[in-house]
Amino acid sequence: SSEQMQNQSENRQAHPIFNGKFEILKSLGEGNTSKVYLGKVLGTEEYAAIKILKEEFLRRDSDSILSVHNEITILKNLQHAGIINMFEYGDAGQVVKPSGRVIDNLVFIVMEFVQGGLLFDLCQTMGAMGEDAGRFFLHQMLDSVEFMHTRRVVHRDLKLENILIDDNLNLKLADFGFACYKNIDSLKSYRGTMTYMAPEIKEGKTYKGQNVDMFSIGVILFIIVQGIFPFKEARKEEYFYNLLLQGKIGTYFQKVNGTGLSEDFKDLILKFFAYEGDERPSNE
Repeated sequence: SSEQMQNQSENRQAHPIFNGKFEILKSLGEGNTSKVYLGKVLGTEEYAAIKILKEEFLRRDSDSILSVHNEITILKNLQHAGIINMFEYGDAGQVVKPSGRVIDNLVFIVMEFVQGGLLFDLCQTMGAMGEDAGRFFLHQMLDSVEFMHTRRVVHRDLKLENILIDDNLNLKLADFGFACYKNIDSLKSYRGTMTYMAPEIKEGKTYKGQNVDMFSIGVILFIIVQGIFPFKEARKEEYFYNLLLQGKIGTYFQKVNGTGLSEDFKDLILKFFAYEGDERPSNE
């Protein structure tokens, strides 16, 4: 009867269900390696971010699986208010679609859901936020990064897109796919994102992990304060970075609309952008 049919359609789940526990409400975004979904614990108002790794990424090579293990090992050992919190992980994740179709053996990480969004979006909306905002966010970044470095972890891909910001303007570092731990003092692999990448990585030198994180923090700080990138990339051939290397500091700040910046800020940002890694600010 029509009544029965109506009941059936009402009982049909509206959303996919993950591990029998979470309703998947929507996609939060997609990277090269994974898709992230907003999950809600069934029957509650508790939310989580569910990162599901893409099959084709995991199949690519053994390094891909290692990078996932790597991220999980690192997040397991970093409990800090300024670092994304991981709740659970595994390789037997299951999604049941509303149609009844089942997808098994998913590699997943369940993390805290940060209500606000990306620091990237905030910077795009706000433009230049000035030195007070810079100071406010720099303190937070240094706090989290110091915590990380003391535990012998370096991130290697700090950028606006990898920092989440909640409704109370608290920053949380996320995406530890390029991170590494323990032997962080002499690294070789080419990691990071062009504009945020320290010169020593680009030049293929052996580098100290802590120093390249500090360089990236400088780039982030500059964008928060000035609303633009400090340079396209930190290479000797690049016009803006070259001005800094040649000591043409006045010209540099003119070109990046930075003549109104305080001397304190200029001094600090130049330290972050130092060509020699060991000359950058350190957490010690």
